Amino acid sequence: MNKMYFTEEHIAFRESFQEFLKKEVVPHVDKWERDGTIERFIWGKFGEMGYFGLNVAEENGGLGLDIFYTVIFLEELQKVNSGGFAAAMWAHVYLAMTHLEKEGDDRIKEEYLIPSINGEKIGCLCISEPFAGSDVAGIRTTAVKKGDTYIINGSKTFITNGVYSDYLVVAAKTQPELGNKGISIFVVDRNTEGITSTKLDKLGWRASDTGEISFDNVVISKDNLMGEEGKGFPYIMQHFALERLVMGVNAHARAEYAVEYAMEYMKERIAFGKSLDKFQALRHRIAEMASEVEMCKEFNYSIAKRLNDGEYVVKEASMSKLVSTKMADSVIYSALQMLGGYGYMEDYPMARLLRDSRLGPIGGGTSEILKEIIAKMIIDKKDYKPATK
Repeated sequence: MNKMYFTEEHIAFRESFQEFLKKEVVPHVDKWERDGTIERFIWGKFGEMGYFGLNVAEENGGLGLDIFYTVIFLEELQKVNSGGFAAAMWAHVYLAMTHLEKEGDDRIKEEYLIPSINGEKIGCLCISEPFAGSDVAGIRTTAVKKGDTYIINGSKTFITNGVYSDYLVVAAKTQPELGNKGISIFVVDRNTEGITSTKLDKLGWRASDTGEISFDNVVISKDNLMGEEGKGFPYIMQHFALERLVMGVNAHARAEYAVEYAMEYMKERIAFGKSLDKFQALRHRIAEMASEVEMCKEFNYSIAKRLNDGEYVVKEASMSKLVSTKMADSVIYSALQMLGGYGYMEDYPMARLLRDSRLGPIGGGTSEILKEIIAKMIIDKKDYKPATK
């Protein structure tokens, strides 16, 4: 355990969370993967334990803990070997709930944030669209103000928790003619008339209900606007730093899990009279893999500390996601190879881990988009600024 970042309290939390996952989650994972549905009871159990409120300020009903509790939360979720389950949990907390806490008023926090912390309500963040994935400024969904209401029309896609969530945090254009300066953020009840959802069939993340959502003249109160009208784009960009760091941490954690599993397998597997971990070619590849994981992990920890200290780390978080997700794909591919034919079997974790990992360089901003964002910052000296409510 890295004592630069983790205290004895962190270590105790990790151990208790590991026990919780082993008891409450692991026995159900294969069923949830087969069914493509996570049973509601587990949300309540997470809520009872306070896991959804780790990073939420105490005045908003959370525990107000430092970011390394979140890092532990993310790392251990990757080790249950269900990227879909992990995504459902962290998308609820670090995508939907983040907007509720940072941009929601007191009523919204009482009606949506508190039940989210308790595991009574599930949220999703609706940004990506069929014609605007990583290009947030290109969204076409509109929210037209009419009296004391907004009328939402459009569609969203690739939305984690998009089918079974209780509320939606929706990005829509209130003034389309202003481009990214005309985007606003709303919270919308799932049961509002005019909302329909379709579950998507995915390569990985099978337990997660990734959905496509349609808004057909959905009428909501003007009070469901979060923050200021027209500030949606900087709000989204501001929180992308956290989302990208989350995905970077997820990546190093699942890669570390893959290396550890491969080493255990190699220790037990005998070929040509000796265990696989005695073959130099395999030993050296493991050394490379472990080094790649450790480099990303240390970088991610340092970014987490800077974020915790209040720094605006959009460049570094973008680098974290870009490099860590690429590393995880490579390391997990090699770990699967170490298992030979067994790596290709569904009875072993590597096949699912490989499929789940492939989402890393795509979700939350593709690697191609991240490269351009990073290039703008380091070549063109573009300086992204945090939003102010």
